[in-house]
Amino acid sequence: MKAVPAWAGRNFLLLTGATVIANLGSSGALIATAFAVLGAGGSATDVGLVAAARTVPLLCFLLIGGAVADRFPRHRVMVAANALSCVSQGLLALLVLAGEPRLWQMALLAALGGTGQAFFAPASEGMVLAGVSGDRAGRAFAVFRMGMNGANIGGAALGGALVAAVGPGWVLAVDSAAFALAAALRAFLDVRGVPERAPGGGMLHDLRDGFREVVSRPWLWAVVVQFSLVNAVVAAAEAVYGPLVAEQHLGGPGPWGLALAAFGVGTAAGALLMTRVAPHRMLLTGVLCVFPLALPSAALAVPLPAAGLSAIMFGTGIAIEVFAVTWMTALHQEIPEEKFSRVSSYDWLGSLALVPAATALAGPVQDLIGRRAALWGCSALIVLLTAAVLCVPGVRRLTRRTSTEPAAGAPASRAPGAAEPDPAGTE
Repeated sequence: MKAVPAWAGRNFLLLTGATVIANLGSSGALIATAFAVLGAGGSATDVGLVAAARTVPLLCFLLIGGAVADRFPRHRVMVAANALSCVSQGLLALLVLAGEPRLWQMALLAALGGTGQAFFAPASEGMVLAGVSGDRAGRAFAVFRMGMNGANIGGAALGGALVAAVGPGWVLAVDSAAFALAAALRAFLDVRGVPERAPGGGMLHDLRDGFREVVSRPWLWAVVVQFSLVNAVVAAAEAVYGPLVAEQHLGGPGPWGLALAAFGVGTAAGALLMTRVAPHRMLLTGVLCVFPLALPSAALAVPLPAAGLSAIMFGTGIAIEVFAVTWMTALHQEIPEEKFSRVSSYDWLGSLALVPAATALAGPVQDLIGRRAALWGCSALIVLLTAAVLCVPGVRRLTRRTSTEPAAGAPASRAPGAAEPDPAGTE
């Protein structure tokens, strides 16, 4: 038995390893940042302000990040973005370890980290499957997601323990070091086989070109619009209503943490499933798996006991991971390589744009119509949006191509860091 699948070439292994390392640090750093703000005398509102300081530049620079990643070598954009995150987290660690960091300083450094993420995310999605043949893309992305989800789960658990043991400053320092190591790994990517990109007509031209690429495909913009609203209501339910329901009906933060952990384990299980399953109508399969996202809000509205909620969260994690893998496989197959990062940036922007507003409005909506009605409304909106997307013919008809068929998203030549296709289909 082969230790490494034939399609997992050098570049794929470097990218996956770097992602695991970076996410291990980042997941713990999210907890450390919150406790650093509280430890400096901040309130819950101050924690929210620092989180918002990271989100705002992320939204502002995503489209520019996508255009830059399609104009310049993506691996260099990724390394530069990691370096910026390394510096921002390192400076934040120094401030916390020195004692009494000010709120504006933490917000400014969080904004720098968000800026780095805005440039990193589109470049990363343009690179991760660049050296994988089209018929192996789904399996490869599932393996990538397994590593990423496992790192998120482990990083959060380890980060929480380290914050309690040594304090948030040292956890932030570890995150800075993780970004430095991830940048070093990505610097070794072999990109000699990546085709040269023709000079563009300027940043605005590139952004318009990316927008035309999105709107020319109804299946693509329909799903982007769907998730702009789905992610917003899910964020409102999980970030605002979930903790309140847990406090009043489930026994406090412990059961809620267990439910969130069950969701994380479900995503890992879903990624494992997708290493073995390759649905022919991949986008139809993925969109059908969005329906279960309505269940956690409904479970909170009832509310179900903690065990029932955790079971639903586990199943939802599996379902959303199936969607994530099929969605990325569809993009990899259908989007031209030289435009992939711009399309990815519009996808990211759509997914995140309404989340801050939704979480801010969750409290007023609860005061207006009641928490139970708001949660049932979240569930109903997810079901209606998903049913509407299924009415788009391209969603139902898009099929997986075989390796002998041309794929619009495949690079013109195989990157040297990628393995040759395995003709026997063995692992």
